[in-house]
Amino acid sequence: MLKTRKAKLKVFLIVIGMMTAGNLTVTRAMAGIVGSPHDFSGETWNPTGEICVVCHTPHNAGAGNAPLWNHTTTTAGFTVYSSPSLNAGVPQPAGTSKACLSCHDGTVALDSFGGNTGTTFIGSLGDAGIVLGTDLSNDHPISFPYNTALATADGGLYDPSTANSGLGGTINNDMLLNGNVECASCHDVHNSTGLPELLVKSNSGSALCLTCHNK
Repeated sequence: MLKTRKAKLKVFLIVIGMMTAGNLTVTRAMAGIVGSPHDFSGETWNPTGEICVVCHTPHNAGAGNAPLWNHTTTTAGFTVYSSPSLNAGVPQPAGTSKACLSCHDGTVALDSFGGNTGTTFIGSLGDAGIVLGTDLSNDHPISFPYNTALATADGGLYDPSTANSGLGGTINNDMLLNGNVECASCHDVHNSTGLPELLVKSNSGSALCLTCHNK
């Protein structure tokens, strides 16, 4: 019975990873969440002892920003990044980025999942560095389209439709979600890479930054 449950859990994790990744490559979708910073199975605020349930559920999922979403979604308004040199219009966070912010903006409790209203907020765990807040003006812009037109207008970006991501394909195929830059473009929520900061690839020598930025 235990082996059967473990096998089902493994399949569920893989499916969730593939669905969450959207059009990302399968190599990034093979989740390694067990033992990662997003493995909440041992947290006191998660009495279920389950890994996936904080964010996902196979049944009675709510409409949300990620597949089979089970967590309360933030309703906060955000101050987004802006710059005179920015050629992209940056909207309010959406899609999977809004799912990330549903813990990391600090306005929604970690244990607000499964229809429950929680009381444990990310800032109360002693790691203030992962609390982004609602002011994203000093963070990389998210939820905006990154395409050939933007690369041409900017002049300092690689064309995502042809540029190599270093992950096996193009930037568009490996790092964008529905053509947009999102949190998951640079960070792997399931930590399948095992890199610090949940990065999708090493940023040694600014390699991650220079994947998109032609500097």
